[in-house]
Amino acid sequence: MAALALLTACSPALNWRQVSLAESGLAASLPCKPDQVERSVELAGAPVSMHMMGCEADGATFAVACARLSDPALAGAALTHWRAAVLAGMQAPAPGQPGAAEPAPFLPAGALELPQSLRVSVQGRSAEGRAVSAQAVWFARVKSAQVHVCHAVLFSALPDPAAAGPFFDGLELR
Repeated sequence: MAALALLTACSPALNWRQVSLAESGLAASLPCKPDQVERSVELAGAPVSMHMMGCEADGATFAVACARLSDPALAGAALTHWRAAVLAGMQAPAPGQPGAAEPAPFLPAGALELPQSLRVSVQGRSAEGRAVSAQAVWFARVKSAQVHVCHAVLFSALPDPAAAGPFFDGLELR
């Protein structure tokens, strides 16, 4: 019993593993076994099929998602729309509003060089009204002559750079 207690105490809260969203060619490091789902959503006025995976570990939610666009010219608009939807959903200040975080460029190897490829860290509210921090990225890539837009986010009570670093550094376009 004592040995089991010691093993449990020594087990890491974040057990990083490599997973992938095959259609988009995005590999990600997640600290827990993810659930996967696909659903239809609207991005920049066009319906898309979004592939998502995510999990919860150590009090935080980690998620990645990608969608293939039917019109490659919509990549920038889709990333802007997606970012606005996430910020609005968590009642965070939009860029240009008081209290809004300044986005920084985010360009993983193999991503399209778009001004809408960004990383942000913002404070907002969950659907239940609790304070929540989001550290998130949005980017696009070309795979098999098709454009895929992607998003990764870490939701937690407070910003967690120690978890965000490996999470975002683990995003790989294959």
